[in-house]
Amino acid sequence: MSNMNTAGIKLSIVGLGYVGLPLAVEFGRKRSVVGFDINQRRIDELKAGNDFTLETTPEELAAAGGLFYTTNIEDLRACNCYIVTVPTPIDEHKRPDLTPLIRASETVGRILKKGDIVIYESTVYPGCTEEDCVPVLEKSSGLKFNQDFYCGYSPERINPGDKEHRVTTIMKVTSGSTPEVRDLVDALYNEIVTVGTHKAESIKVAEAAKVIENTQRDLNIALINELAIIFNKMGIDTEAVLKAAGSKWNFLPFRPGLVGGHCIGVDPYYLTHKAQSIGYHPEIILAGRRLNDNMGAYVVAQLVKAMTKKRIQVEGAKVLVMGLTFKENCPDLRNTRVVDIVAELKDYNCEVDVYDPWVSAEEAEHEYNITPVAAPKAGAYDGIILAVAHRQFKEMGAATIRELGKSNAVLYDLKYVLSSDASDLRL
Repeated sequence: MSNMNTAGIKLSIVGLGYVGLPLAVEFGRKRSVVGFDINQRRIDELKAGNDFTLETTPEELAAAGGLFYTTNIEDLRACNCYIVTVPTPIDEHKRPDLTPLIRASETVGRILKKGDIVIYESTVYPGCTEEDCVPVLEKSSGLKFNQDFYCGYSPERINPGDKEHRVTTIMKVTSGSTPEVRDLVDALYNEIVTVGTHKAESIKVAEAAKVIENTQRDLNIALINELAIIFNKMGIDTEAVLKAAGSKWNFLPFRPGLVGGHCIGVDPYYLTHKAQSIGYHPEIILAGRRLNDNMGAYVVAQLVKAMTKKRIQVEGAKVLVMGLTFKENCPDLRNTRVVDIVAELKDYNCEVDVYDPWVSAEEAEHEYNITPVAAPKAGAYDGIILAVAHRQFKEMGAATIRELGKSNAVLYDLKYVLSSDASDLRL
């Protein structure tokens, strides 16, 4: 290990999703990289120069001349450094689901050799790398941690759909299981990250730093959501209040809404799970999570109340939900909370059409049993919920969106896509 430097690293990226692929592409511009994924369809797609996540363009894929795609574990044997970028979701009970991480560790462990380094990027709770992943690596490989092989942790900071903040332009937190490994991991990432890195004191510090980044955002949004509920009850326009408050230089520009995605709606549960396992019940973090998780039900309750005031029969009403992804202008459906709105509407026996020009209908059906419509029907809807601020919806404008509904339809602008006087309801 003491003799290894970045020139001696033979790199592989394990998992080529929203996190792994952009990383592999950037490294593939600089050096030879083996990109590994268990999904043959994904590998075939990338070999053909296409990325369904839209995180990389065909031109960027073509420019990564050193990148080799494979589903064959044997192709990893020539590597000595493995960056694991698999997802870390939660299960139906809001508990961390480490299955992808453990399976990836088992896979890497089977081809692990003396002197190799395994770097994790997946978001986890503090201690997960050394307490959960390392034992799997040891068992699968028969090798001893920090004697035969080493680990690093450098949490991903990918922001899906963001073309400004990319892998190379977001400061990277790095760490290693020994001081020498920490320096090597840091030097490796500095090959591609142009804005620099932050070397954390330990793997646990790096893990904790990542998980609180999104916990902080979650709590801030929860506060704004609660304020929106209060202001709605008082008949005050929330956006107008936030704009006024935002005139002060240190007021944080958060906005209310649904909190989903692979990070903000998930990561706090990793931290609270760990906290509870050591005997501490986190009050504030879980309160924020409860409030944010209930926003879908709140939105539908507001819509139903407005429809009732207009004497629209709620049961059997046709409602259009515009947008299904967890955020605007990207096809990412992971942990989207728009599904809460759809489920709640169906509990009222409404007929729901979901329209989203960004999503794969096949993926929506597979993940949520929702079949999006190819196009909404003009004049067909009793209620319309603008759930995601896709640019296509902004370009449609209020008049065109209104034409999709019946003459007395209720239009709920959840994301401030339209002007304050263009909709019947706003969050």
